[in-house]
Amino acid sequence: MTNSAAPDSRNNTKPVQSDAEPAVGGAQLGKMLLEVGPLGVFFFANSQGGIFWGTGCFMAATLVALSLSFIIYKKIPIMPLISGVFILVFGALTLWLHDDLFIKIKPTLVNTLFGSILAAGLFFNQYLLKYVFGEVFRLRDEGWKLLTIRWAMFFFLLAALNEIVWRNFSDEFWISFKLFGIMPLTLVFAMSQVGLLKKYDASPKTP
Repeated sequence: MTNSAAPDSRNNTKPVQSDAEPAVGGAQLGKMLLEVGPLGVFFFANSQGGIFWGTGCFMAATLVALSLSFIIYKKIPIMPLISGVFILVFGALTLWLHDDLFIKIKPTLVNTLFGSILAAGLFFNQYLLKYVFGEVFRLRDEGWKLLTIRWAMFFFLLAALNEIVWRNFSDEFWISFKLFGIMPLTLVFAMSQVGLLKKYDASPKTP
């Protein structure tokens, strides 16, 4: 009597590794580099030729970064786009009038604008971050509300910090603070929201 054992599909099944997660991670890293790159150019150019030379290079690098973002990702995220427009407008005023006040108050105005837009949305019970990140995160309305409140307050904090730094410290310190202070602070704040994202996650649960 011959015993023919059927192959155990559990033992022969190999886990399928998806390339989706590395691709997403690579895309996020690329977007972050496109946002940080112009600041790095600003920092280096300022150290070599002063704030007006740095401003011109900052504007050029911003145009390159926005163009690359459109070429690579077929779109430009709304916040980098608005920030880029402000950089070009206030950078042009800085060079035209030879007054660095304009490029220094740009972060204050941009962050105040972002914070005010989010706060105005909350006033009308509209969670505007949902329209920006709705394709990335699925949250319950309470989660979107809390996330919007936190980001609005954070934008106002960044605006206040910019005012404090440019009014009380040297140009070199202010530019260094933008690159080595604001960017890490933003990353830390974004990472600190992971608990909220998990708590109010509304994604369908897989059995």
